[in-house]
Amino acid sequence: MRPVDLLPTSEPFPPSADLTGLRLLQLADSALPIGSLTHSFGLESLVAKEILTKKHLASFFRGYLEEAGMMDAVFCREGWRLGSVKEGEFSSSRWREINELFSALKPARETRSASSSLGDNFLCAVLACGDFPLLREALAADGPDRKRPGQMGPKRKRMPIHHSPAFGLACAVLRIDQDHATLSYLHQSVASLVSACQRLMPLGQREAMRLVWDLKPTIIETAERSRMRGIEDVSCSMPLLDWGSMEHPALSTRLFIS
Repeated sequence: MRPVDLLPTSEPFPPSADLTGLRLLQLADSALPIGSLTHSFGLESLVAKEILTKKHLASFFRGYLEEAGMMDAVFCREGWRLGSVKEGEFSSSRWREINELFSALKPARETRSASSSLGDNFLCAVLACGDFPLLREALAADGPDRKRPGQMGPKRKRMPIHHSPAFGLACAVLRIDQDHATLSYLHQSVASLVSACQRLMPLGQREAMRLVWDLKPTIIETAERSRMRGIEDVSCSMPLLDWGSMEHPALSTRLFIS
């Protein structure tokens, strides 16, 4: 992997290609402490209702990548573009617009909440590793969840920060190539959901490994197609998964938060 030719960040010297590659591996690792292993994004409901079984997983995840994966990839790229600006030129208004539009495209409250929790935790995790002013500005873009000085009326809720644009934003700041960032985001999101399936159904380690292995061409195709799309013309239609997310709080027993 090679570092992209961006303008200076808070680091005094451009990172080497090896360093950017290792950083990307860490950011896309399921062990990153952001809570990704606690979310199934509606899969738990589908498995509990016996709508999703082991034999359906390959086709389900191909469809997932074509719909939800495509939207995530487009927003990841948009976050990357926003992060590849000169220091001091970060647009908080555009950052709010990106995240609010992403929320609007997620009809299930549980999915929106899970995505924004991961995005917020992700930026906090990256900031724990170094001083990145642009990321601090992005994290504080809409202020804390409380009344501001002199503000009248009810408290103002903090804006959501979603995982995919936050991932792209951080990768740009760390000078990680846009295409590599998008591919890595898609790969870790699918791997995380396959891991959830291992806990929800009799899916062995080798079967899970083969499933993710066979999905790699679809991941690449999705990332490549996302180059030609913008956030204003992207959409996602997965009504069954949205229903699964909405149904999740009503399950009698749950392993996951969403």
